[in-house]
Amino acid sequence: QKSASNTGAQGPPGTRSPHHLAAAPHLVSTPRSPSPSSPILPGPTILTSRSTPPTPPRSSFHGVVTAAALMDPKSPDDRPEAAAPQPLEWRFAQVFGERGAGEDVQEVDIISAIEFDKSGDHLATGDRGGRVVLFERTDARGNASRTELERQDYSVPRHPEFRYKTEFQSHEPEFDYLKSLEIEEKINKIKWGQTANNALFILSTNDKTIKYWKVQDKKVKRISVMNLDTSQSADNGTTSSSSTSSSRGLPNGGSSEKSYNCANNDLPFPPGGYASLRLPVVVTGQELNPVARCRRVYAHAHDYHINSISNNSDGETFISADDLRINLWNLEINSQSFNIVDVKPANMEDLTEVITCAEFHPTHCNTLAYSSSKGAIRLIDLRQSALCDNHSKLFEEHEAPGSKSFFTEIIASVSDIKFARDGRHILSRDYMTLKLWDLNMDSGPVATFQVHEHLRPKLCDLYENDSIFDKFECCLSGDGHRLATGSYSNLFRVFGCTSGNTEATTLEASRNPMRRQVANPTRPTRTLTSLTRAVRRGGENAGADGNGNSNDFSTKLLHLAWHPTENSIACAAGNSLYMYYA
Repeated sequence: QKSASNTGAQGPPGTRSPHHLAAAPHLVSTPRSPSPSSPILPGPTILTSRSTPPTPPRSSFHGVVTAAALMDPKSPDDRPEAAAPQPLEWRFAQVFGERGAGEDVQEVDIISAIEFDKSGDHLATGDRGGRVVLFERTDARGNASRTELERQDYSVPRHPEFRYKTEFQSHEPEFDYLKSLEIEEKINKIKWGQTANNALFILSTNDKTIKYWKVQDKKVKRISVMNLDTSQSADNGTTSSSSTSSSRGLPNGGSSEKSYNCANNDLPFPPGGYASLRLPVVVTGQELNPVARCRRVYAHAHDYHINSISNNSDGETFISADDLRINLWNLEINSQSFNIVDVKPANMEDLTEVITCAEFHPTHCNTLAYSSSKGAIRLIDLRQSALCDNHSKLFEEHEAPGSKSFFTEIIASVSDIKFARDGRHILSRDYMTLKLWDLNMDSGPVATFQVHEHLRPKLCDLYENDSIFDKFECCLSGDGHRLATGSYSNLFRVFGCTSGNTEATTLEASRNPMRRQVANPTRPTRTLTSLTRAVRRGGENAGADGNGNSNDFSTKLLHLAWHPTENSIACAAGNSLYMYYA
């Protein structure tokens, strides 16, 4: 017991956060030594510091160290801390649809949704014109030959490279005649389904209708073995053995003295006709062409605009959320859905809160979270009841007394939430900040990151031009060590969220992402258990104002996505898709 406390352990190993262990690589596990009067039995592990390794005494039992040898005279406060991780150096990778100098951007070309699939080999974007554009990775190691892979004794650092794959028109503009309401074709959200039989499955939605798409490579079919001239037949990839001319009379009435031409001058008959007629044959070539086909249409289930969709980890169901309701769908059934959350009051005049985003837990098919316009995040369990109006957990940060203003509730509205890949944490974005929440601690956020604190004095101007209602998205890295979100002037910010990591980088969506970067001092952190809590970083960095540049509220970076396995970010600036790597 004493040896565990002297080596700096703050409690039982099971209570320590995995993020703390990941952020402290100097801690290693060592078996507990047996008592001299007890048999040697396996027991729980304890933590020792690699920076001050004790000298183990000699023992006939290999791998076992006596308890006296683990006694460290240094207290935990006297030990050297682990070196803080260095900020990533971001580099430009690719751009698609880059706007030229003086070129106007069409409204229908502005990107409105971005999503990587789980493997990271495909990327989908949706725009305001209702189109979905797919990109596929070209530098994947799986494409290399076995010989090339065997020659590589070490991993070669390469950034992800994507190429255009295909695009299709997902939604068309519609008109609701009952409500006299025009329904835009704009793609609000895109979600990837599970891949099957080398086919890609995508859910896309506009304000009212969700569609389930299947994209699969089909071999191109061509017509060949026709009664054509050899040169004509060769163009189709085949040569007909019957495409020969004859000077004598033919059974089909041909004559060497006459020439019969078809209506199309490109396909002339040979002199004397054909010796025999051949029916055209459809030949499947080796060329592949991606084809998109709509499998299901999920419509007429939402009275208000759909703001989010999310696939379940069971691979069979998904949810769709609007301002007041969340519906549960089966992918194979589009005729009905189940309403699982309904916040609509009996009297609409009593409405004070609306749903802004909803997402399934990445591994628990019975758990989902949804955010509200009051800054709250509710966790619900589908096993509790059919109608989940009562949440199982509520994550909410209360404002300090006397700090409330006219804009408090507006800027507190959560515009996006994302589960970490391990399912332990939730990242939320409101207008001014990013907040990281631990599912096991609902008393407050684990960490808070200021995105553009320099805009707080300008909230009145932002309210006048409606910019205060912009919905910024957020994303986490696959390892959960960093997070990112967008801002104005086509800027986006990357923060480190592990213990001791003070990274707060400002990048610009351009070919030179680091040109807006300025020095960013950070305030001392306050810790709660093993995780950093209430760390307000980034407020000192004024973003564009740090270099004396004015903010451009017309250019905003609302949508971005982090590659699931690598440090690569795709973000949308107008109609351009920029990709960066570190």
